[in-house]
Amino acid sequence: MKVWSVAKVNKERAIAMANKLEIPPLLAMMLDIRGITKEEDVINFLQENKDFSDPFLMKDMDKAVERITTAVENGEKICVYGDYDADGVTSTSLLYSYLRDSLGADVMFYIPTRTGEGYGMNKGAVDKIHSLGVTLIITVDNGISAREEIDYANSLGIDTVITDHHMPSGAIPKAVAVVNAHQQDDKSPFKDFSGVGVAFKLVMAIEGEYADVDSLLENFSDIATLGTIGDIVPLVGENRTLVKNGLRHIQNSDRIGINAMKQESGIAEKEINSSNVAFTLVPRINAGGRLGSSEKSVNLLLTEDEDEAVTIADKLGMDNRERQSIEKEILASIDEEVRRTPNIVNDKILVFAGRGWHQGVVGIAASRIKDIYDKPTIIIGIDDDGVARGSGRSVEGFSLCDAVFACSEHLTHYGGHPMAVGISLEKEKINDFRKAINAYCKDIKMPYNILHIDCKLNPNQLDLSILDCLSYIEPCGASNPSPIFGLYNMTIIATKEIGNGKHMRITLSRGQGQVPVYAVYFNHNFQSCSYRNGDIVDVAVSLDRNIYNGQENLSVIIKDIKYSQSNNEELIDSERIFDKFAKRYKLTKNEVMSILPTRNDFAYVYRFLKQNKGFIYGEYALVNALNYKISMGKLIVILYSMKELGLINWQQGLYQSIVEMKESGKVNLEDSVFIKKLKEGI
Repeated sequence: MKVWSVAKVNKERAIAMANKLEIPPLLAMMLDIRGITKEEDVINFLQENKDFSDPFLMKDMDKAVERITTAVENGEKICVYGDYDADGVTSTSLLYSYLRDSLGADVMFYIPTRTGEGYGMNKGAVDKIHSLGVTLIITVDNGISAREEIDYANSLGIDTVITDHHMPSGAIPKAVAVVNAHQQDDKSPFKDFSGVGVAFKLVMAIEGEYADVDSLLENFSDIATLGTIGDIVPLVGENRTLVKNGLRHIQNSDRIGINAMKQESGIAEKEINSSNVAFTLVPRINAGGRLGSSEKSVNLLLTEDEDEAVTIADKLGMDNRERQSIEKEILASIDEEVRRTPNIVNDKILVFAGRGWHQGVVGIAASRIKDIYDKPTIIIGIDDDGVARGSGRSVEGFSLCDAVFACSEHLTHYGGHPMAVGISLEKEKINDFRKAINAYCKDIKMPYNILHIDCKLNPNQLDLSILDCLSYIEPCGASNPSPIFGLYNMTIIATKEIGNGKHMRITLSRGQGQVPVYAVYFNHNFQSCSYRNGDIVDVAVSLDRNIYNGQENLSVIIKDIKYSQSNNEELIDSERIFDKFAKRYKLTKNEVMSILPTRNDFAYVYRFLKQNKGFIYGEYALVNALNYKISMGKLIVILYSMKELGLINWQQGLYQSIVEMKESGKVNLEDSVFIKKLKEGI
């Protein structure tokens, strides 16, 4: 359950800007919402900007260039050491191809396997690289935490140049050069690059003072765009310049591998934007590393053989579909665990672990669970040999990497940034880690999972002209999100499952005589969506262009739904009080009273459930059906007490919460142990 936040806009200022610069008023308002309010900033945002800061402002860039140039001139063997995700794959591809094709270097690349080796450098890999005669390792998208591994490489006579964008944790490794804008004494003005962005800056630096940036963008911005979008870094500043150029080159690509991937994924004839790159191309690049080796993803981006490109693209498409199937299995296992031990979801940070859960898919599963419960989530897969590796995703405003770093005593390896983390630990330490990370945030008021709405929209305004206007905001992504509009007080008049039951088409109307709105709700079906025909709802939507039978249509894509009467903030606060009680944290008297039901509250809920022969749509829908006369926390207490007293069966799961009535005689509410424990806090 998300808290909706409608952006504030200075309409008078936006209209004045629209008139002055002769741009559409809606575009001016979208820019105003994003804080782009000065004439100079608006012009810079909208125009084709190819300005990059001096790469030598990055700490150690001069040392990195000197060591790499020396290695090339002396014919030393160089290894580009990458990572298995889209950012690591593209970083590897970009730097390797530049060193090989532009400088004629003796260069190889190495990407560790996710399941066998895990993230970052490892000593076994260093041994392999050493045996091949490598004297210089250049890391891309990793290395900032590889202190021991780089010391080991030094002992073997291998120099290392680190290029990374992850937050440093502890001492900086003793490499020849460490290029990372997050170092304290780094002077570069832009610090939010992905790994491939840092690699691009390195190439700029090697090219020297008179680097032909236009040529570099033409050669590498398509690859850089895939990694930049894939790593969800802010699409502002120099990242925006990279991606804006890259989208154009992906649209009209002469890179055989990218064209093969576009064809296999079904977007070859579509307009390329940041959204279909993020949800279509990036998952395929990631799929290779998630299920096996990332080498084929690198080869796809480097190949000049059309048959090879088609073969690899088809294989990555198959890998992506297999990944989706594995993800579904992991979520089904978590669903079973929640049904067995529903108390687990009362934690502030959710931690799930399972044997055999694929290391390459746990991060995506964590993102799904985070969206369901609106809580930071870490999911850990345990290998047959007992090695446990996990991946976590956070909500805006809570630094998950800080929480993980605070619990490092339980971990053997860890890293990441505020919104995403990776960890390794012994399987015996999982419960200790779960307790420690929740103890860390015990006294922290966790932020709401916020859904940012740009503005309310009259459904009669929905047409393709809006997309023509919004195209100027592209590329969209982190820090420059795709606009989301709120359609308020809409009545659901029809629902239908589509895509073999994976998605829903929901038909909405503002009222009699109004043109209906046909919207798609991806990754939701009748099981996971509690809304029914006749419900009055607010709908948050994004807009896209769809071409069907040669005709352009407006696609309305649902991002979230809430009941129009609902105050989600109050519901969440009430549920969090119950969470505190469930985890045996001390409540204030006011908190106890806010979730302690009266006999009349019990009677009201019981009568409703009996009249309706139970309820299958979940607690949020039940609060709405009860006309918000019962708070969320109080309702959960009532349901637990009714279950304890044998009045109902209550099955809680990821997607569905079902209440079934049971045949029973009279019961005494005072017999509920649940209620007795709650009253102890008064």
